[in-house]
Amino acid sequence: MRAHPLGRTSIQVGTLGFGAAPIGNLHGPVDDDQARATLDAAWDAGVRYYDTAPHYGLGLSERRLGAALAHRPRGEFTVSTKVGRLLEPHPAPTGSDLTAGGFAVPDTLVRRPDYSRDGVLRSLEDSLNRLRLDHVDIVYVHDPDNHLDIALGQAVPALTALRDQGVIGAVGVGMNTVAPLLRVVAEVDVDAVMVAGRWTLLDRTARPLLDACAERGVAVVAAAPFNSGLLSRTYPASDATFDYGPAPESALRRARLLAEVAARHGTALPHAALQFPLRDPGVACVVAGFRTPEEVVSAARWAAAELTEEAWRDLDAAAGRETQVPSV
Repeated sequence: MRAHPLGRTSIQVGTLGFGAAPIGNLHGPVDDDQARATLDAAWDAGVRYYDTAPHYGLGLSERRLGAALAHRPRGEFTVSTKVGRLLEPHPAPTGSDLTAGGFAVPDTLVRRPDYSRDGVLRSLEDSLNRLRLDHVDIVYVHDPDNHLDIALGQAVPALTALRDQGVIGAVGVGMNTVAPLLRVVAEVDVDAVMVAGRWTLLDRTARPLLDACAERGVAVVAAAPFNSGLLSRTYPASDATFDYGPAPESALRRARLLAEVAARHGTALPHAALQFPLRDPGVACVVAGFRTPEEVVSAARWAAAELTEEAWRDLDAAAGRETQVPSV
């Protein structure tokens, strides 16, 4: 993967980043051996940027990532984690987090939203313990949709203070929605935003955000390029998911059209989906989630192979250059 700085910072990211939610048992179990094999395959493929969060598997993702990187040279990889959800003992566990949180892990812990300065510091300390690291390179404020005022007033300033002290390398905010991120970029000092699912081959609603980031020198990390599954297969199946739910018919129809166009140009829909965010010069990295070594190998190959201008012309025409999210 080509390494380059994250925006104005000295933190290095590659073209492709490893999204570690699936190895936290997102939607279904992944055993320790498979998680380790997937992380090792990413390293062997040249991936050096790994993104995780306490939310992912109630800390399981961070623990597995930390174990896999423990024997790697610390100066050769970049890790980001997130703050905003503290993990605390569950007062009444049900046995599984799958229904409440979406992860197939025992629900012995519960997430408590906390975007205060003290909550940020405690969350980061806990994450460092799980990751077996003395520092992380990037810290994102995680999904502060319903807590934006305190996130901007306390969480971001707490992280910028740590950055200015050299404790962390970069500060960001990660969300699935564009409007709050526009406010973030306008009001506070961040190095990067992570926008999930809103700058993809199918959903291009983050265009105003990319423009605002370009004006202010803020890097963009484009996450969830497959829209949680819809764009991850050569031809989308009827039961494909979009934004972690059943794909609406309009989205499924457009995705299949894009798949047909990609095939005419000798490539596959997920290849185009992975490459699309990188077309914009403001996008520093695309982060995709991986569950198996085979998924990593395919993605690394796609990340290294650019599409022709003719393919993009036809894909853009098929996408209709729409700026609205496919209706549910």
